[in-house]
Amino acid sequence: MIRSFSLQSAAVFALATAMISVPAAAQDAPIPVAEDDRGDGPITTSEEIVVLGSVGYRNRSDEAEPVLSYDSEFFQRFEPLTAGDALKRVPSVTFLSDVIESDGARLRGLPPGYTQILIDGERVPGGQDDRSFFLDRIPAELIDRVEIVRSSSARRTGDAVAGTINIQLRDGYELDGGYVRAGALYFDDEELEPSLGAVYGGAVGPGRLLVGVNLQGRHNPKKKLSLRYGDSPENDPNFAADEFDNREVQSDTRDGKDYSANATYEIEGDTTDFRIGGFYVRTDRTETERSFEYEDETAETGPLPDGLLASDNSNINNIDQENYSLDARIKHRWSLGETTLRVGYARFDDKQRETENEIAFNDEGDDPEFEQAFTATDATDKEFTTKLEHEFELGNDIQLVVGGYYQNKKRNMSILAFEDGDEFPGLEDDYDQFVDNPDDLVAPFPADPEDVSLSRLKERRLDGFALVQGKSGGLTWEAGVRYETTKLDVVDFSDPDDILAQDKKYEKLLPSASVKFDLTARDRITASVARTNRRPDFNFVSPALLEEEVADNDFLGNPQLDPETAWGVDVGYERRIGRTGVVGVNFFYRDVKDLIELTNTGELGSETDLGDPNDPDDDELTFIYQPQNVGDGKVYGVEFDLSTDLGFLGLPDTGIFGNISWLDSEITDFAGKRRFNGQSDYVYNIGFIQDIPSWGVAFGATHRKQGAAFDRVIGEEIRTSYGADLEIFVEKRFGKKFTIRAVGSNLLNGAKREAFNKFDNLADQAERDFDEYELESEKAGPVFQIMARYAF
Repeated sequence: MIRSFSLQSAAVFALATAMISVPAAAQDAPIPVAEDDRGDGPITTSEEIVVLGSVGYRNRSDEAEPVLSYDSEFFQRFEPLTAGDALKRVPSVTFLSDVIESDGARLRGLPPGYTQILIDGERVPGGQDDRSFFLDRIPAELIDRVEIVRSSSARRTGDAVAGTINIQLRDGYELDGGYVRAGALYFDDEELEPSLGAVYGGAVGPGRLLVGVNLQGRHNPKKKLSLRYGDSPENDPNFAADEFDNREVQSDTRDGKDYSANATYEIEGDTTDFRIGGFYVRTDRTETERSFEYEDETAETGPLPDGLLASDNSNINNIDQENYSLDARIKHRWSLGETTLRVGYARFDDKQRETENEIAFNDEGDDPEFEQAFTATDATDKEFTTKLEHEFELGNDIQLVVGGYYQNKKRNMSILAFEDGDEFPGLEDDYDQFVDNPDDLVAPFPADPEDVSLSRLKERRLDGFALVQGKSGGLTWEAGVRYETTKLDVVDFSDPDDILAQDKKYEKLLPSASVKFDLTARDRITASVARTNRRPDFNFVSPALLEEEVADNDFLGNPQLDPETAWGVDVGYERRIGRTGVVGVNFFYRDVKDLIELTNTGELGSETDLGDPNDPDDDELTFIYQPQNVGDGKVYGVEFDLSTDLGFLGLPDTGIFGNISWLDSEITDFAGKRRFNGQSDYVYNIGFIQDIPSWGVAFGATHRKQGAAFDRVIGEEIRTSYGADLEIFVEKRFGKKFTIRAVGSNLLNGAKREAFNKFDNLADQAERDFDEYELESEKAGPVFQIMARYAF
C-alpha cells in the first residue's frame, strides 16, 4: 500500500515552507524594463521572470479567432515540469495518462489525434500512431505562453477538429538578461531527482539571441492492483464471491532524465526581419514493472501448489527518444505588402527495447513454465516543410492574405519480436529453489524473430490558402478558405516474398470564418465556423495483415481511408473584470463525418476452427476486421473560465482562477451509441494565489478533477475514473533577483481506476459472454519540489 502522507515527507515540506516564509526586511524594489526594438512593448527582463511582481492571469486576445492566451506567469508558481503539466490548468484539456503524468492532451476530451499541437505556430512530428504529439516532451521552462485556439483558420493546416494548442517558446525579443534554476523533486518512494536549467537572452551583433538548457529528472513510482473475475456484475450481482479468478499486485516505476535545449537568433530591420531557431529534447527513460499473480483476493504466499503464487512477471522497457526542430523565417515589407517565407525541418526518433520474462506455477506441482520475450521497436518521423505567405493592404484596415504550404513527411517503423519458452525442470519437488526474479532464467533467443513488422510511409502535402481580415470600430473579422491536397505512399516490407505497396490521393476544401465584436469596453462576443479534418492513424493505413490483433480476430490495414471531416461552430462571450480579470463562457459543436471504425470484412480469420463439418454449431469463427469510413458523430459542450484579482473587493493582491467544461458527444459503433472513446463528461480546475508584497511572500493552491470516461472497441470495454489532484506552493522572494519556492503536488494521492470488460470475439461481446472482467486501480503518492531561481 502507498503511504497516504509519510511523516518524513511532511517534515521535509514543512521545513522548506517555514524557511522560505520568513518576512523580508525590505520590500521588493521596482524592476527596470528594456525597450523592445520591434515596438511590441517592453522586453521581459530576467528579473521579472524570476521575481514575479504580480499574479498571472489569462490574457484577452484581440485576434478574430477565439484564442485563450496564458503567459508563463500563469503557470510558473506551481512549477510544472512539462507543457502537459502546465495545460492541466486551462479549460477543456483532459488526459488519460498514468497517474501524475500528462502526455497526450485531449482538447474537449477527444482523443489526442483530434487536437493540433503547434510549437511556435508550426507543426512538429510526434511519433504516435494517431499523429499526436506528447506534451511531456516539452519542458515547461521553455514556454513563453500557451494559446488555446478554439476554432480554425485558413492560415494553419486543418488538422484541428477539437482545436489547436500552440506552445510559444521564448525568443530573444521576449527576454533581456539571464537566470539559472536549480532544485530537486522528492517522491513518495524516497527518490530524489534533480531539476536544473539556465536561460539567457540579449543583444548579439545586429540582433538578439536567446539560449536555454535544461536537465529534468523524471520519476513516477506507482502501485497497481488488479482483480480478475470470470463474469461481471451486470450478469451476476454476487460475482465477487462466485467468479473470482486471480489477483495481480504490481509495482510500476518510470525513471529517467530529460535533456533539452533551445535557441533563437533574430534580426529586426527596417524592411526585413530574420529569425532562426530550434529546440532539442532527449528522453532517456526506463519503465520497470514487476507483477505477482495470486489465486486469492488478499493473501500472499509462495508458489503453487502449496502456496498461492500463480506467476511472477518482470517487464522492463528502455526508452531512448530524440526530438528536434529547426526553423528559419524571413519577412520582407515592400511596396506590394509583406512577404513571409518559412522553412522548417523536424525529426523524431524513438528507440525502445522491451523484455518480458514470466514463470508460471500450477496446482499439480509439475515443472513451472517459463516464457521470455524481447521486442525491439524503432520509429523515425522526419518532416520538411515550407510556407510562403503574402499580405496585401486593401485599405480601410482590410488585408488580403494568400499563401501556400508544402510538407514532405517520411515515417519508418520497425518492430522485431522474439519469443521463447519451455518448462523449467528441477523444481517440481522443491519450489524453494525458485529464483528471486524471472530475469535470472533468461536464455539466448532463436536467431529468427517470431514477428517482424517493417513499414515505410511517405506523405506529401501541397496546400493553398487565402483569407481576408479587417477591423472596423469594435468589430474584428476574418474569412478564408484552405485547399489541402495529400498524396500517401505506404509500403510494408514485413514479408520479403510479398512486399505490399499502395498509394492514395485526396483533397479537402476547408472554409473558415471568425468575428469578434466589442459590445462595450468590457463586453465582447465571439463567433466562429470552420471545416476541419483528421487524417487516418498510421497503423490504420498500413496494408499488412496482423493476426489476433482484435481480440481473437485479425486486423487488415486500409491505405484507401479518407480523412474524417468536421464542421464546427464556437460562440462565446467575454467580460473584462477590474484591472486584469476576464470571465468567459463558450459553446462549441462539431458535426463529424466519415468517422473511421473497424468493420467486419466477412473473411474468416486465422484462428477460425470449423470443427465438425456435419455440425455448424461446432464451428469457432473469427474474422478479418478492417478500418473503414462508415460513421458520423457529434461533439458539443459548454466551457466557462474565470481569471481575475479581487481588487474590486479591496484585495488587489489576491488572484483567483477557475474553469469548468461540460463535455458530451455521440457516435454509433458496432454495438450502438456511445461517446467518443475516452471523453470525460466534465473537467474543472479552481485555485487562488495570494501575494504579500511587503513580506516578499506568495502562496496558493489549485484543485483539479475530471469526470469518468468510457472506451469501447471490439473485444474490450473500459470505464476509467480519476481521483482529484491538489497542488500547493509557498514562495519567498529575496530582493529583485532571487526566488525560492516549495511546491507539493498530487497531495490527494492520485488514483486511476479502470473496469475492463473483455470478450473473445464480437459475438460474445454482443451476448455479454465474458472472457474476463477486471478491476484495476493505480495509485501514486505526493511529490514535493524545492526550486530556486537567480537572475543575472
